[in-house]
Amino acid sequence: MAERARCEICNRTFKDAGGLAMHNKAKHSELIQKPKKSLPLKKIRNWSIFIIIIGLIIVGIMWGVSSIERLPPTDIKGHIESNPSSHVLKEPMPIVIQKHMLEHADGVEKGRGGVIINYNCKDYRCETDLITKLEVFANEYNYVYVAPFKGMDAKIALTKLNKIEILENYDEVKIRKFITT
Repeated sequence: MAERARCEICNRTFKDAGGLAMHNKAKHSELIQKPKKSLPLKKIRNWSIFIIIIGLIIVGIMWGVSSIERLPPTDIKGHIESNPSSHVLKEPMPIVIQKHMLEHADGVEKGRGGVIINYNCKDYRCETDLITKLEVFANEYNYVYVAPFKGMDAKIALTKLNKIEILENYDEVKIRKFITT
């Protein structure tokens, strides 16, 4: 006769060890030790490589975008037929309007191309009277505009159609020469 087996937890008796095993699996499964699965090393390695590659791509894109020099436009491609409210602006002039002013000042068809003096006193240390000195040119020449340019990679940028001059300091002679030639 087969040896009877008894459940220690609920004190039931079974006719053999197989019956006890089935009972434990059904009624006391939390007590049965499950075999531990090994770590899926290949999966971890592959995902790690994937994450590193994606991270490098993102860093590369961010570096590429941050190294692009931000300067005012010198061409008229993509301009709109709109004029700024004044020759002296306290807010940045939209790029599409700057392009239009490079084509012809005040939007006068077949008129003289404009000159735009952009300055960036947010990222660069400007003399207290720099903006006032630059605004004098807009008042003196009817085709010159002065406006701030946030985030520009220069303190002062002079632009006219297909030409740009970058100045790190105010230089009246260079500005006048750029405007008049």
